[in-house]
Amino acid sequence: MNSKKDLGGLGALYPMPVVIVGAMDGERANYAAVAHVGILNYGQPQHLSIGLHKSHRTNHCIKATGAFSICMPSEDLVVRTDYAGIASGKREDKSKLFSTFFSPQGKAPMAQECPVCMDCGLHDVLDYGTHEIFVGEVLHTYADDSVLTDGHIDIGKLRPMLFDMGSKQYWSLGRPIAKCWEVGRGFKGE
Repeated sequence: MNSKKDLGGLGALYPMPVVIVGAMDGERANYAAVAHVGILNYGQPQHLSIGLHKSHRTNHCIKATGAFSICMPSEDLVVRTDYAGIASGKREDKSKLFSTFFSPQGKAPMAQECPVCMDCGLHDVLDYGTHEIFVGEVLHTYADDSVLTDGHIDIGKLRPMLFDMGSKQYWSLGRPIAKCWEVGRGFKGE
């Protein structure tokens, strides 16, 4: 007998990482906090997605420039990150929220304060009624030395922010529980 409660068509994939999305708004940088972000593949080139309500200024900026960045703030940027999500780029200049840097192509602003930043070229825009999904090809990834271990991003050092829609709170990362593609090798089923 099923003891689970039916919650309807609820997307229950939370928590999600909170990222700062950067896009140029004319001559100035625009930043927005986004938690609906996804990895579409691990092959080359790599593609990531972000989902944004159509009312956001960032959507227009991405479509106008064909570029955006995805930067991962650490826990210590929670106040600034939350502000980037609640302040509207239509009414406020958010270009001074972060120190901006660019990749050699120079199309997408990235937040220097975020330990990891990815420069993306716009690959596709998918229309989902009230929202748009922006698919970006990762062109460059930049990481502070302070979050690297043996040349790889160490999420324990990064301390990413996580977002939960149910509790409407930011969360921190927990401890590792097992090695991927290893812990299940001895399992034979029941």
